[in-house]
Amino acid sequence: MTTLDSQSQASLSEIRSEKAQAVLQGALQVFMVQGYAAASMDRIAAAAGVSKSTLYSHFQDKEGLFLALIQELTFSSRQGVFALLSQSDVEAAPEQVLRQIATLMLNNFDKNKPLLTLMRLVIGESERFPQVAKTFVQEIKKPLLEQLSLYLSSQTQLNLPDPIVAARIFAGSLVHYLITQNVLHGDEVMPIERDRMIDGLIQLITARKQSDQSD
Repeated sequence: MTTLDSQSQASLSEIRSEKAQAVLQGALQVFMVQGYAAASMDRIAAAAGVSKSTLYSHFQDKEGLFLALIQELTFSSRQGVFALLSQSDVEAAPEQVLRQIATLMLNNFDKNKPLLTLMRLVIGESERFPQVAKTFVQEIKKPLLEQLSLYLSSQTQLNLPDPIVAARIFAGSLVHYLITQNVLHGDEVMPIERDRMIDGLIQLITARKQSDQSD
């Protein structure tokens, strides 16, 4: 393959990537305004400024496009969490790693208002469109929980009776905090400082370790 051919392929790849990003931006606008049910591929194509054929060449259907959008919005957070869990220094205390994960997750949602809107849609449309919710759990939540479970299992000093349940408690508490405070406006009704929430959650997960050290 000549250098020119390589450059041409790179340029085509960049064009495809730019078009895919344009589609995602158009889809975000439509989903945020219209919701999931009312959003159509026609409206998304118009908002993105691309043809329907271009839209379908990148994304098979509305469900796939919606999931790709959530994956895009959560990419940096998920990559950061996976890096912390798979490459964390063996000398790093679990308290430090868990605090970094919690802070990363909460920061991502605090700074990412469109993601909160899409989370509302996943929850609100889960009855009418159960496959959207199932795919979200399968593709985004499950891998994170599995990786967190493996990490907690490796931290034998925590003496966790069930690392899988502990992983769900940890991640689920953070999600509950986000939904209650940011989606249901709980910050006005039952406010709680983020650092206090993280501190209490880490103490709960590491309680058996702390108990053993005090004996």
